[in-house]
Amino acid sequence: MSRLNEILTLAQERSRTLGVPYAGSLTPGEAHEVMRLTPDARLVDVRTRAEWDWVGRIPDALEIEWQGYPGGAQNPHFIQTLQHTVPSETLLLFLCRSGGRSSAAATAAAAAGYPSCYNVLEGFEGDKDAHGQRNTTGGWRFRGLPWIQS
Repeated sequence: MSRLNEILTLAQERSRTLGVPYAGSLTPGEAHEVMRLTPDARLVDVRTRAEWDWVGRIPDALEIEWQGYPGGAQNPHFIQTLQHTVPSETLLLFLCRSGGRSSAAATAAAAAGYPSCYNVLEGFEGDKDAHGQRNTTGGWRFRGLPWIQS
């Protein structure tokens, strides 16, 4: 079995365990490896413009807000924007700050006909630690994966 198949199989098993309706759940390191092994895959960063500008960006990620800032209203054009940007057969990896919004976005994309949707667990910054701070226990940035500061 190829490394890509190993990673996707593990991600699919995780999603079955978690009971989510999309193809799989990846760790940040696995997501980065999938991107390396599958040049046509797209990382969809669903954080807000404020997060991209103030916290950091992932190079070459497709940026589509799931919710707006401030206020947190859901983006009514999310699926339409996705459909105008990537074909439905594209392997999609969804990422947000900690994994919650990206799970909702992966669920919506799967329901809209994208069969290969994967959520990136831990997101960009990970969960809060005992002191209420992020980026100290997990996430894309904590794991030393590529990102840039605007």
